[in-house]
Amino acid sequence: MKQYIKKLAPVAALLLTLSITSCVKDLDVTPIDPNLQTEINPNHLFNKCYANFALAGIKGPDDPSGDCDIDGLDGGTTGFIRQLFNSNELTTDEAICNWTNDEGIPEFNFNSYGGSHPMLKGFYYRLYFGVTICNDYLAKYGEVDKQKAAEVRFVRALNYYFLMDAFGNIPFTEKVSLDLAPQRSRKEMYDYIEKELLEVEPMLMEPKAKTSADPNYGRADKAAAWLLLSRLYLNAQVYTGTPQWEKAAKYAKMVIDSPYKLYTGATKNGWTAYQQLFMGDNGENGSSVEAILPLFQDGKKTASYGTTVFLINACYDKNVIISPDGKAGGNLYDNANWAGVRARKNLIDKFFPMGNAPHVTGAEMYKEAKDDRALFDGVDRTIGQEKSTEIGSFTKGYAVAKFNNFHSDGSSATDLRFGDTDFFLFRAAEAYLTYAEATARLNGNETTAEGTNYINQLQLRAHAQARTNGAYSLDDILNEWSKEFYFEGRRRVDLIRFNKFGGNANYNWAWKGGERNGRNFAATRNIFAIPTSDVVVNPNLKQNPGY
Repeated sequence: MKQYIKKLAPVAALLLTLSITSCVKDLDVTPIDPNLQTEINPNHLFNKCYANFALAGIKGPDDPSGDCDIDGLDGGTTGFIRQLFNSNELTTDEAICNWTNDEGIPEFNFNSYGGSHPMLKGFYYRLYFGVTICNDYLAKYGEVDKQKAAEVRFVRALNYYFLMDAFGNIPFTEKVSLDLAPQRSRKEMYDYIEKELLEVEPMLMEPKAKTSADPNYGRADKAAAWLLLSRLYLNAQVYTGTPQWEKAAKYAKMVIDSPYKLYTGATKNGWTAYQQLFMGDNGENGSSVEAILPLFQDGKKTASYGTTVFLINACYDKNVIISPDGKAGGNLYDNANWAGVRARKNLIDKFFPMGNAPHVTGAEMYKEAKDDRALFDGVDRTIGQEKSTEIGSFTKGYAVAKFNNFHSDGSSATDLRFGDTDFFLFRAAEAYLTYAEATARLNGNETTAEGTNYINQLQLRAHAQARTNGAYSLDDILNEWSKEFYFEGRRRVDLIRFNKFGGNANYNWAWKGGERNGRNFAATRNIFAIPTSDVVVNPNLKQNPGY
């Protein structure tokens, strides 16, 4: 699979675009150039179903016409990884961005987003473009290859999951049509996603841990369906009002017992096992044993500003050091150090609860924290932002050096402009925490012996202090979710599930709601507004409450 997606030929099927002015046209795909050959290669169209998560378009970011499958928006604005991060990290206690002149960034920082938010619009249409591609493939080739059809149905369900989670009550269709899409409730979408996953799971490949050399690397197998089901069930109370803790634990345990495992390999050239998960050779260095659904990247063949290159560039300036040899930067060109996103104080405090975070490099910070996951650079930086004017300064806040483009074996990166770092959208560690949390909620809100053991395995992998006496509380578990998965695009979801996001006055973070010490904001902000451009043209759509 990797070899296909990284060498996609420019075929008409991959030049699909959708209008951003109408919900009708959201799901009406046409070639950009009507004179192009419209014969579709089914393998290319199948690959595009996956590639929509990893690429903005097929032309590359230097193309003068812009590299974006979404008409009217640029690739950086619509990149899936970039907007998954922005919507789920900048809105929380983990991340803040100093690009305050960029439309949409202050609104994320201060939880003041609305229906005209450009980045949320890009995220929304990116996901619906993914739905459209899947619908097109299934209509044309759904009966040709049952396994591929099952994978495409999984990918479509995944797109709908992110849409349902972010936007609540959403337009729904299973066909490419000019018909006005009806709106389905969040509960209806939950039921649909669950049904689809349960139906396709038997037809998917058997679970198998893979490296990038495996032609099926990056394709969904049964474990991907199990993990998405466990995530769906873990948040069922938020989505439907009815908890499903038993089901969340069941499917998480199936993942834990599968061939996918926590990566606990040896330190290589000073790079720990945890660090190797987020490096330029993570598809080759052994850490992909944990990667249930990787979104693959290659500096030469998958160039885009909306992928892991964003997670690297946005978090580094020329002074940030994470490399054990003291080399500064994320191993990209100097002009790629965008210096925008850094940690909020609340994230640093989770690793240094006594407020004693040192001002050392990223290569030293995790040693000081006694936790390999503390990948922050604090040299010549403040731990937070005391004044609103400091939000616009990259040195006001610790830099986050989690993702990088170094190779753990010391080999050279493919290209120093665009990263090689695959994004592990689903990794096995999620199942460990899901099982621990779900069983804790059934056990008086503290972990069972088995749940404690699973969290301890994460701690031991990070050379942190495992708990030998007593259980983990729900608050402990929420902290573990943050320490393990910060900056991976899930924090908003976790805070909402723990009732610590919108509508809750008992947990604040710096600049929550736009105030220095944080302020409560309405629970209606737990979902985003449907883009106004859709609502005004489709009478079937009703805007989410509070917008």
